Amino acid sequence: MLEDVITIRRASDRGRTEIDWLDSRHTFSFGDYHDPAAMGFRVLRVINDDRVAAGKGFPAHAHRDMEIISYVLEGALEHKDSLGTGSVIRAGDIQLMTAGTGVRHSEFNASRTEAVHFLQIWIFPGRPGLPPGYEQKTIPEGETRGRLRIVASPDGREGSVTVHQDMSLYVARLGAGQTARHVLAHGRHGYVHVARGRATVAGQSLAEGDGAAFGDETGVDIGGQSDGEVLVFDLP
Repeated sequence: MLEDVITIRRASDRGRTEIDWLDSRHTFSFGDYHDPAAMGFRVLRVINDDRVAAGKGFPAHAHRDMEIISYVLEGALEHKDSLGTGSVIRAGDIQLMTAGTGVRHSEFNASRTEAVHFLQIWIFPGRPGLPPGYEQKTIPEGETRGRLRIVASPDGREGSVTVHQDMSLYVARLGAGQTARHVLAHGRHGYVHVARGRATVAGQSLAEGDGAAFGDETGVDIGGQSDGEVLVFDLP
């Protein structure tokens, strides 16, 4: 049974960075938070759940050899980088920055009055030394309501951003009683992150911030509870 092989990562077990303008929860080791048992899952290295105060943010800093996905849950995030990109990422938008050989970027709350809540996700690329790049897409809410909608993939299919790795990311907004099923190919692995609300994964109840890793199964059933929003990673 899938319930026997699923591994739950509770929100309360995550690391935390809390300063005057930032409240960040780390599913996996990040910054000053280090847990040898939580160094990522497969090619998924980071899920940071960030809340940034109005008008505040991360000044310019460097990255390399990482696929960095930002998904805004509430508010708006202003992005600038050394590629010359300047954009505002709003709720429902997904942004991909390929750090590759090196890029500098800054991220600030675009509002002077309201906090921004977003997820930052790091994926190991398929190979090092890629040319840096940037992509941003808007995912209409209706396309994620009651079903899994692909938002990142290796081939950019169905309007998703193109990740330089053999992985796919799906988003679903599931109300109470709504269900979605994700089927893994043989040898693939999955990770579910509950971004908001509550959800069930293979019959197990997960709260906001909880995650579940699974693999070696054909599929997993995800159910909504109190307007849950989930991210589902399909990983090599």
